[in-house]
Amino acid sequence: MDINTTTGKSVGIVETRKFTFESFTFRSGRTLGPVSLAYETYGTLNAQKNNAILLTHALSGSAHAAGYHSSDDKHPGWWDLYVGPGKPFDTDIYYIICSNVIGGCNGSTGPSSINPETGRPYGLDFPMVTIHDMVNCQWHLVRHLGIDRLLSIAGGSMGGMQALKWSIMYPDMVGSVISIATSASLSAQGIALNEVGRQAIMNDPNWNGGNYYGSKGPDAGLSLARMIGHITYLSEKHMHEKFGRRYKDEDPTITKFDNVFMVESYLHYQGTKFVDRFDANTYLYITKAIDYFDLKKDYGTLHNAFSSVKSNFLIISFTSDWLYPSSQSKEIVQALRANGKNVMYTDIETDMGHDTFLIDYEPLKRNITNFLKREYERVKS
Repeated sequence: MDINTTTGKSVGIVETRKFTFESFTFRSGRTLGPVSLAYETYGTLNAQKNNAILLTHALSGSAHAAGYHSSDDKHPGWWDLYVGPGKPFDTDIYYIICSNVIGGCNGSTGPSSINPETGRPYGLDFPMVTIHDMVNCQWHLVRHLGIDRLLSIAGGSMGGMQALKWSIMYPDMVGSVISIATSASLSAQGIALNEVGRQAIMNDPNWNGGNYYGSKGPDAGLSLARMIGHITYLSEKHMHEKFGRRYKDEDPTITKFDNVFMVESYLHYQGTKFVDRFDANTYLYITKAIDYFDLKKDYGTLHNAFSSVKSNFLIISFTSDWLYPSSQSKEIVQALRANGKNVMYTDIETDMGHDTFLIDYEPLKRNITNFLKREYERVKS
């Protein structure tokens, strides 16, 4: 297996670990325990403990941000293009942490986990999850790792929401924030699209009120939810350039409802692949957490939300992102600057849409690299 890339080296073979603590109280007031978070680390924490960066993942992400789980593994971590020696999150310099969120299905405690009181998966008995809860659980992990202050917290989409919330909840622990393609609250259109995805799952006859574990699950509903979501991650121009109106076959049959267009085949593939690695109930919980996130409502105004933050900020948006449009990032920037905070903002020109932060994109890499270098020089001096 060749684990080198054109822009830096891989972190190589990595291991997912678990941190378990006795109990955790959710924002809803419910207490659960024990609670585990799956996490991975890359690089080395220096003697001063001032080089730690927390990566926060988006909706379908996991603790596996970089590297490979075995020599036969063909799928690197979700941000492997950005994490490793010589990459923006340079593991020769920084100590990188990434955990699966509470409510997740990739090693952290979530709806598919066993409830010790019943011996069965929680299903919908799992407490409602918020971004607030995700951040609080990550705080327990960071303290467990012996870190008092993070050099930076970085994430895109839902990961950006977590990064912003970290700076508000724990201002003395966060040196800087890199928030990419995110918002202070999801738009009505975004909530509507999430709800359509949830209804696709809940109307699948195999969903069974969330009690499908041990039997056939709502695969069709989850696949459809992913297909809907995936459309929102791409721009119209990118989809046209990638697929256009091209057929899978030169002479398609026009008397059937087969997926004859290449774009149809692509979406079906994405849906099927997602079912193999994700839990339907987690999809319900995590999309609802995104919907509930609202800094204006929680703090009265966006200005109030950022009044006590102490971090430096890099806010990045993409011109073709219609799910989290640039106007929402600009709103965050305006509120930070109105509070006199140190914030850098760039609206990157791209046709790739929301998912630009997951592809090999030089303008984004350059912005992250330069920002982190400045932040690290600041804490070293």
